[in-house]
Amino acid sequence: METPEASRDPRSAPGAPSSLDPGGSAGPAGAVAATELRGAARRRVPGVPPLGAEPGGRGAAAPDLAADERPSASLGHHAWRRLSRNRLALMGLGVICVFTLMAIFAPLVAPHDPISQELSNAIQGPSFEYPMGTDNFGRDILSRLVYGARISLFIGLLSQVLAVSIGVTLGSLAGYFRGWVDSAVLWLTNVVWSFPFLLFAIALVAALGPSIRNVFIAVGLASWVGIARIVRGQFISLTEKEYVEAARALGFSSPRIIFRHILPNSVGPIIVLVTLGFANAIIVEAGLSFLGLGVQPPTPSWGQMIYTGYGFIVAGQGWWMAVFPGFAILFAVLAFNLLGDGLRDALDIKL
Repeated sequence: METPEASRDPRSAPGAPSSLDPGGSAGPAGAVAATELRGAARRRVPGVPPLGAEPGGRGAAAPDLAADERPSASLGHHAWRRLSRNRLALMGLGVICVFTLMAIFAPLVAPHDPISQELSNAIQGPSFEYPMGTDNFGRDILSRLVYGARISLFIGLLSQVLAVSIGVTLGSLAGYFRGWVDSAVLWLTNVVWSFPFLLFAIALVAALGPSIRNVFIAVGLASWVGIARIVRGQFISLTEKEYVEAARALGFSSPRIIFRHILPNSVGPIIVLVTLGFANAIIVEAGLSFLGLGVQPPTPSWGQMIYTGYGFIVAGQGWWMAVFPGFAILFAVLAFNLLGDGLRDALDIKL
């Protein structure tokens, strides 16, 4: 009859080679890497190769892809379920969709040409033909409001793309490499952050000249600091995780660890910051246009429309020239803030 010692799996005996070390010659370093990989596999961490797979080997590609897809899909589904229960966030998303569709299909939505002038219809109140009235040049306020949404969303999008590109690059380098790189990035962020946001944007536009391109460049250069600091903090935290240590033990390159293992796990805070950054970009663009440093006439802009109507409100007439663009800015900014707060709660982000 077999003894318990004889029936025991020989692979479980002390000193027997494991499946991660076929030859039994890996030593303590290999045992540590195997332990870390086994713990990462049990948690189904995205991006970690399956047990027993060589880096870049034939058996690593398909399981690694499946491991990357399943947790991200479940995380996205879980976040959407939490977001769908937030009525204010859904309301903000609906308003953003309305503004986006209005901007895309502006030629179909706008009832009149936003630039053509009809002085005989100047300063007319809301009517059936002009639902939001006309300005001092006889231009339809509604049509200019619709085309102004294009400018605001366009500047918001490009400015956030620029801010994310700079912020993610500098923040990831500082958080991953630390040392003098971290000190240099922190010094630069502190210098930029020492300037008031709007004042810094005004100074940049004044130096570059008023135009749509310079406005989004100025807003982007003034917006990247917060993203860089958040990404840096995320990288400092995630570089201590076991799956990152395991990737280093397997000899993965720094770019692969940054872009495949750390950055995907930092996307949540970046999405929230970009959503909130849209609201800031709309306000700054309106402020610059109000001061005459943003979009130049006759191109319609919400801030420029408020500036035009401001003088008539002081004179006691043409209240609609500034009130309707003001409400457009209010609803757009409020919608992005509501959506940003909802995404922060859905993704469980603490900023």
